[in-house]
Amino acid sequence: MSEIITVGVDLAKNVFQVHGADASGRAVLRKKLRRMQVLEFFSQLPPCIVAMEACGSAHFWGREIGKLGHDIRLIPPAYVKPFVKRQKNDAADAEAICEAAVRPTMRFVPVKSEEAQGAAMIFRVRELLIRQRTQAINALRGHLTEFGQIVPQGAANASKLIAIVENPDSSIPTDAIATLKVLVLALAHLEAEIGKLDAEIARRAKENDVARRLMTIPGIGPLIATAIAVLAPPPETFRKARDFAAWLGLVPRQHSTGGKQRLGATTRMGERSLRRLLIIGANSVIIKRHVHAAAKPGTWLGRMLTHKPPMLVRVALANKMARIVWALMARGGVYKAPAVAV
Repeated sequence: MSEIITVGVDLAKNVFQVHGADASGRAVLRKKLRRMQVLEFFSQLPPCIVAMEACGSAHFWGREIGKLGHDIRLIPPAYVKPFVKRQKNDAADAEAICEAAVRPTMRFVPVKSEEAQGAAMIFRVRELLIRQRTQAINALRGHLTEFGQIVPQGAANASKLIAIVENPDSSIPTDAIATLKVLVLALAHLEAEIGKLDAEIARRAKENDVARRLMTIPGIGPLIATAIAVLAPPPETFRKARDFAAWLGLVPRQHSTGGKQRLGATTRMGERSLRRLLIIGANSVIIKRHVHAAAKPGTWLGRMLTHKPPMLVRVALANKMARIVWALMARGGVYKAPAVAV
């Protein structure tokens, strides 16, 4: 058997498919492994390139197999798909991963440490609780609508919904009140838990040097700064700020041909949580533009607000904020507002 240079692994819960290739790219190994056989198998291989698709368990296996001396490469699934030949199965996927791993222009995902994954979990849990809070508010509003009680949408109006349920003089039937109070209690519990997570995020923002410097950027507070410090890849992953903004999906999707530029909506690539938070931060700057120096007349944002649609300006500002974020992370320092033209 020729020496194995590259190994592609199709990850799964219990059954893993392995495809090995030599220096010329010829297949020299095709093997199916059970979960408990994976580490034993790779411990017997000489050091080589081990590639996997970046998925939920990829970082765990990347750390464990990397301890055995192998070079770990995680590939975004979208970049593996073009290498799948005809039929879709585990063996074909492993072969495609193996081929994609040796492409000179292929982009890889850094393997996260346990500490980085643990720190990022607070944002995932917070998003889940916010979704559950929104579901509870919508359910409460919908049920009250059946009894003619109309309350505007938005989490800010949740107190009005609760007041209607707890009002002893309301016209809502007693049986319905008892059931609606279950939603009210769930909503109160979710609010309390979200508040605890927000306090923890604020504490981490004060202790993290990168987060403190990012908070000098208009529109970036403790939540966004801490999320960027934890969820964003190292700045050296990207050649320049434009690449970081493109990774976040804050650039137009291209469908150009024949020298004719055709730009569409944003690509929505990369980390969706960071993209959403940056757009929310940009929106806060626009809403409070009378107090932000960056939005005064004569600035770039001031001119955009007078000539472009509001949503386009929000995304454009989020793109600019992403570039500033990369510059501060890569080069250090704090944000300095540009001079205003007079």
